[in-house]
Amino acid sequence: MSRLLIVPAAGLGSRLGAATPKLLVPVNGRPMIDHLLDLYRPIVSRAAVVVQPSALSAVRDHLAGLSLSIDLVVQPEPTGMLDAIQLGAPVVERWQPQRVWITWCDQIAILPQTIERVAAAEALLPEPDLILATCRSADPYVHLDRDEAGRIVRVLHRREGDAMPAHGESDAGLFDVSLRAYRDELPRYAASPEIGARTGERNFVPFVARLSRTASVVTVPCALPEEAVGINNPDELARIEAHLRARAFDS
Repeated sequence: MSRLLIVPAAGLGSRLGAATPKLLVPVNGRPMIDHLLDLYRPIVSRAAVVVQPSALSAVRDHLAGLSLSIDLVVQPEPTGMLDAIQLGAPVVERWQPQRVWITWCDQIAILPQTIERVAAAEALLPEPDLILATCRSADPYVHLDRDEAGRIVRVLHRREGDAMPAHGESDAGLFDVSLRAYRDELPRYAASPEIGARTGERNFVPFVARLSRTASVVTVPCALPEEAVGINNPDELARIEAHLRARAFDS
C-alpha cells in the first residue's frame, strides 16, 4: 500500500530556546526530523515536510541526499496545524497515495511497534477512513472524549482552556487518513473548523470527532505514555531524551 507522510514542521522552536528551526533542534545529538524520518522510512513511500519560509533553505540543505523522497512545502503564516496539513494537498494529488499519514515533527517517541499496528489496521474491513494511535495518561494535554458507544465525540485541549480530566486518552500525533477522507472530508471540516479559544488557531485534531459522526474511525493503543509527548519545552526535551536513551539501552 502506498503511503505519503505529511509533517507539519513550521514551528520556530521558541519555547525550546532554539536558535534553529524546531525540526532541526538536536535530540540526543541528532535533529528531531532525522529521528522522525527514521521511524517512518519503512512504512511510507515519500514525505511532504511543511516549513516556515525562513527555514526553507536550511531544511532543504539538511534533507538533501536522504534515501526517502521528500517534498518541501512552505506555510507562509502560522495559522495552525489544519492549514499546514492542507498545504500538502498538491503533493497528495501529484503522487496519488492510497493513504495519507500525518504526524507532528516533534512526536518522535512513538514506538515502531505502534506505527506497525496502525499500518496493520488498514486491512480492516471496511477500510477505516481514519486510524490514530492513542495513549492513556495522567494530566493529558489533549483528551479524546467518547460516548457510551465508544465513538470519539469531542476533543479537549488544555492549551485552549478546556476543563481536562485527571486521567485521559490523548492522540499520539499520528493519523492515518484514507485518500477519500483527505480529499473530501477534510476540506468540509476546514470550511468550518474548530478555532482555538485561546490560540485562535485552526485546530486539526477535532476533525477526528467530526469524522466519527459519519465515517469509520479506528484507534490503536500505545504501549507507553511517552509516545504521546511532543517536544515543546526544555522539560519535555529532557524527558524524551532520557526515554530514548533508556529504550536504546534496553534494546
